[in-house]
Amino acid sequence: MQVLDPWQDKPLSEIMYYVRELVEDPEFVPVKRWRAAGGKVLGHFQVYFPEEIAHAAGMLPVKVRGAPVEGRQADSRFGSYLCSIIKSSLELALTNRLELDMFVSHPICDVARNLAGVWGRNLPYPSQILYLPQNANSAWSAQYLRDEYARVKQDIEAVTGVTITDAALRNSIAVFNENRRLLRELYDIKRTTPWLLSVDEAYVLVSLGGMIPREEHNELLTAVIPQIKARNAKKQDKIRVVFDGGFCEQPPLDLLRVIAQSCYVVDDDLLIGLRWILEDVKSEGDPLFNLADAYLNASSYSPVQHDLRKPKEKMLVQRIRHANAEAAIITAAKMCEPGLDEQVAYSKELDELNIPYFISEFEERMTSFDHMQMQLETFVENVLFE
Repeated sequence: MQVLDPWQDKPLSEIMYYVRELVEDPEFVPVKRWRAAGGKVLGHFQVYFPEEIAHAAGMLPVKVRGAPVEGRQADSRFGSYLCSIIKSSLELALTNRLELDMFVSHPICDVARNLAGVWGRNLPYPSQILYLPQNANSAWSAQYLRDEYARVKQDIEAVTGVTITDAALRNSIAVFNENRRLLRELYDIKRTTPWLLSVDEAYVLVSLGGMIPREEHNELLTAVIPQIKARNAKKQDKIRVVFDGGFCEQPPLDLLRVIAQSCYVVDDDLLIGLRWILEDVKSEGDPLFNLADAYLNASSYSPVQHDLRKPKEKMLVQRIRHANAEAAIITAAKMCEPGLDEQVAYSKELDELNIPYFISEFEERMTSFDHMQMQLETFVENVLFE
């Protein structure tokens, strides 16, 4: 079923405005349209969830990524010292801005580990925890994760009344493989010709995929990418940077616009869960095992995945080198222990390699960026003229 308004045959500027409005609207209009047409919705918390399983059952998988809303109801369910995203995410559900039929969280940190329990006590539908492998280097980690996927698959079948066949899973994998290809193409534009696509524009195009059917997202990206490549935009004298720290709580869109005024963001970890798998998932054999294997062996890195093969400091440097970046912006959400811990490790590594970096913090409800803008402009001038 279609959830987007007609956007075909409209100029790129109008499409981008439309996409931005949908992403910034905390009412999740596309999700409401899906439910109004009789569809069921699975919400999954950051960072990664195998959306193909929900898709194969006919559900709409929605990335629960918080929103800049006031926590009138959710604040009383959590301590004041916790990160903003868990409160705003629950607030969306409690106020019926985001209506779900099932919720899944992950043990990516102490807060997220308990989120499903809090969610389940306050909302009438099933809330589950997907236990991703703590030891990704174990020889049995892929089989363990495959069995976890099978357990969640049974819960999805119980909610939808649909038996998920291997054929349906393979079809969904093909749809999402196409989506991953298009997102890689979008990020290739950022790396090679960043003056054609700002970080905030790329963000809204990726983010929209977390709230609409992936087939529609594929259709939109297929139409938009050639228009972006054909833009008549000139290269400006801006430094190339990698933005790291948006793996869970998302920075305000206005913050990304501020960064775009001074820098070309040529790579980032924003909404990394939607881009976690870096290549096509195999279609032959057991589809659940293929999804599990891809999560472990064909994936990006994150502070919340512990894989000795992917030392995060080295992976960040590799990201910087691959994008031909001159510097990095190392940021973290306030009260985010994994993100703040990684800032220490990242800064030490970048110091040793003499790679310039800018450190900051953010919160999804930030509204003032003047101070950060001045600091960032000073940093950029130092890099340009040192």
